[in-house]
Amino acid sequence: MSRRFQLVDVFHDQPFSGNPLAVILDADGLSSEEMQRITRWLNLSETTFLLPPTNKNADYRVRIFTLERELPFAGHPTLGSCHAWLTAGGKPQSADIVQECGAGLIPIRRKDTYLAFAAPPLIRSGRVDESKVQEIAAFLRIARSQIADAQWADNGPGWIVVLLESAEAVLALNPLRDYPTRIDLGVVGPYPSGSPFAFELRAFFTDHNGSVAEDPVTGSLNASTAQWLLSSGRAIAPYTASQGTRLGRAGRVFVTQDHAASVWIGGKTTTLFSGACSI
Repeated sequence: MSRRFQLVDVFHDQPFSGNPLAVILDADGLSSEEMQRITRWLNLSETTFLLPPTNKNADYRVRIFTLERELPFAGHPTLGSCHAWLTAGGKPQSADIVQECGAGLIPIRRKDTYLAFAAPPLIRSGRVDESKVQEIAAFLRIARSQIADAQWADNGPGWIVVLLESAEAVLALNPLRDYPTRIDLGVVGPYPSGSPFAFELRAFFTDHNGSVAEDPVTGSLNASTAQWLLSSGRAIAPYTASQGTRLGRAGRVFVTQDHAASVWIGGKTTTLFSGACSI
């Protein structure tokens, strides 16, 4: 069977500078095992599969796979999937596009030059145990005193976020590349006042081989981090975050807040390759 696909660049400053996503547009009939096998073969951080919605209020349904597992929600797959659905002729029921995924219904808005999703509620929040913070410091190969704060900020992937004193400190990190337990860690630090970006972020996670990898640009992490930074008074929306610098990328994440204090995470999306595959 022939199925349409797109390779989409998400959260980029210019094409080929963000986080790539493979989107299979006609995924009806594929089993979970087939979706996982396709994802591993493509060897991108995530691949998504678009399906008809099961909720009448949704425009489409998406399943999100990493090389290791299926996720209930992830940010760059949300924007990339929405972009692919729209460019393939999708027509939303209302002004906002509504995505159905494992985390529920996610509203997505079309801005002037980018798409933005509403940050979903956190599954887990609150302070991180001191023993865990010390473990994180050892993983990052920095002194415990360099971590200004740490919070659970999990909206699906399992994120813990630690705050360092500066973006420079974030960019200087050289963490361990092997670790005995699973890591899903975000690190954030502020840029000086007057800089084009408010924060630099980095995301470290345990990949399907058990090694520690770094994600180029991470929408879910930016969403949960923004919720924490804004609620704690450490950030004021709107702001732009940078991610992927150490990997040679130019990830740009636009964070806004509406009148109801909902956080929106936006970024540019571009289809770089499209075609059909026989699966």
